[in-house]
Amino acid sequence: MSGGQATGAPSAAEAHRRGLAAAAGHSGPDGEAEARRLLADPSPRVRATALAALARLGRAADADVVAGLCDPDPLVRRRACAVAVTVPGADVLALLADTDAMVVEAAAWALGEGGPADGVVEALASVAASHADPLCREAAVAALGAVGDPAGLPAILAATADRPAVRRRAVLALAPFEGPEVDAALARALDDRDWQVRQAAEDLLGAGGPDGGNDDDDGRGGPVDG
Repeated sequence: MSGGQATGAPSAAEAHRRGLAAAAGHSGPDGEAEARRLLADPSPRVRATALAALARLGRAADADVVAGLCDPDPLVRRRACAVAVTVPGADVLALLADTDAMVVEAAAWALGEGGPADGVVEALASVAASHADPLCREAAVAALGAVGDPAGLPAILAATADRPAVRRRAVLALAPFEGPEVDAALARALDDRDWQVRQAAEDLLGAGGPDGGNDDDDGRGGPVDG
């Protein structure tokens, strides 16, 4: 999915309309009509704010979110992913294939918040394994940990060999799981080159992780090499 992205400073007129959209979200039932009117605004910034206003009012419907997920501008699609968490009928799965990395990241987060559903674990695992953007891989790994489905464990384990930020997230995503593969991954993480990966493993084990916890301070928690 593609489309022109909002760039540059907003005009005074656009900023005014965006302010109206934001205010609508704090206006109680009377704000719904104004927010809906601004959903059709030519500015993606205004459309995104209007959708958030409807969500704040508790009036965002399936059709509103679906339209936002299909919006030509990634700013609106990202906002729609966030709103979709509160709208049970909205499906963001297809946005894991979006051309905008920040939309993919938002979709992964939303899917993690939504819990297990058909096709979700497989799609997240694919993003975790092969997406070109490390932020997307990191978000997908975090979502797999949040979902906690055993089918997602292989992708999380594989991510413990990715770049540092993804490895760090993968270690934390192991929290719901147990077993010898998990124990081995955490043991490797304790010797990781990146101090934050080591710290994540120590924190997880110290909190009563898969090996029952380890309260010993081995001096490996501080920053060394990257």
